[in-house]
Amino acid sequence: MTERPSTDGKLLSGAPNDPVPFGKYFLLGLIARGGMAEVYRARVRDEAPRPQQRLLAIKVMRPQLAREARFVDMFHREGQLALLLRNRCIVETTEIGKIDGRHYIAMEYIGGRDLTQVLRRCQETNQRIPVPHAVYIAARIAEGLHFAHNLTDGDGRVLNIVNRDVSPSNVRLSYDGDVKLLDFGIAQALMKFTSEIGVLKGKFSYMSPEQIRGMPLDARTDVFSTGIILHEMLTTEKLFRGDTEFALMEKVRKAEVPPPSNFNRRVTPELDAIVFKALARDVADRYQSAAALAADLDALIAGYRFDPKELRQFMRQLFRKEYSKELEETTVALDPRPSGERSDRPRSDTPTEVTAQTRQSGDNPGRQVTAPPTRPASVPPPIETPTVPQPGRPAPIGPSVTATPIQPPPIEDDGDKPKGFWGSLFKRKR
Repeated sequence: MTERPSTDGKLLSGAPNDPVPFGKYFLLGLIARGGMAEVYRARVRDEAPRPQQRLLAIKVMRPQLAREARFVDMFHREGQLALLLRNRCIVETTEIGKIDGRHYIAMEYIGGRDLTQVLRRCQETNQRIPVPHAVYIAARIAEGLHFAHNLTDGDGRVLNIVNRDVSPSNVRLSYDGDVKLLDFGIAQALMKFTSEIGVLKGKFSYMSPEQIRGMPLDARTDVFSTGIILHEMLTTEKLFRGDTEFALMEKVRKAEVPPPSNFNRRVTPELDAIVFKALARDVADRYQSAAALAADLDALIAGYRFDPKELRQFMRQLFRKEYSKELEETTVALDPRPSGERSDRPRSDTPTEVTAQTRQSGDNPGRQVTAPPTRPASVPPPIETPTVPQPGRPAPIGPSVTATPIQPPPIEDDGDKPKGFWGSLFKRKR
């Protein structure tokens, strides 16, 4: 394939059926655009044939920012930190480098949706994330955070990493049922990787009371943010919200939390207690580590007899059309034949190992993970999400929401973008 120059200095994004060379990679289309970088679907050129091939996400720094050394330094610090985070619950970063003057970070590509999109779709379709699924997702978030919190350097010294930006937009759910944390770009580490982006890059609605107050932070601030996410998954409602920035910050400071069971009768008293402990205003009353939170959540999951495959079924059913399109595009993207020899439609007799992810929110795009199993690029059959027995109480008849006098307003897009409300901070390419 011949090299093609960029247009007006812009990087050509390519497409699944029209790859564009970028160093040792082929770019296969724009995934996301953020304030600091753009993210492209990609694959390695001259890579081994299927099924070893996998898709990647290439996060490329914006050229105008690359003119300033401090932004370049910040970008590379993010990549260097990400290279250290090797855990099943954190998106894998494979490489950082520079091609034709453009700084990039290469990551695994995850086919799926972030938790913001999942919650929105649930609202639009008048359904909930099932309780066992929500508990499992929160447990995996806590697992990934615990790994980062206890990461050590080559000399065995704990790096004291605190994410500080744990929010639904930074949690990726793959079509294969994986849960991945994205973006430790503003994580704080007591080493050369310390971020300079600043506290306010985080989202007020998902901050802890001590973070709002500007106090020193440790791993327990991420525990609080995980508790917020768990509460919102169980209720499908925004926990902290205010008409003004000041009003919102006051609500976070007070940390007055209604029990999730007020809104979802399938939430047990045991789960209410876990949520309350994760969201304790006083850090001394909170879970003292993400591992302790994960342990309680995993113990609760055992009572549901939950199988992680159920999350895969849930995601593929909730995003049926998107999943089908993902399969088709991935089949084309991994086709080794030149574009001129390809049919417009993927070959239905050729199984494909899908891997894909997008990053959608925050100032730093970049989201990626492993994707669906081998399957022909056709529309998947209907998937029935099993009804999981709830421990300690019978399944209710009818809606699982109980009206109460204390009820925060429903989650809806009210233009709360500066506070990171479940709206993307960039325009997603469709």
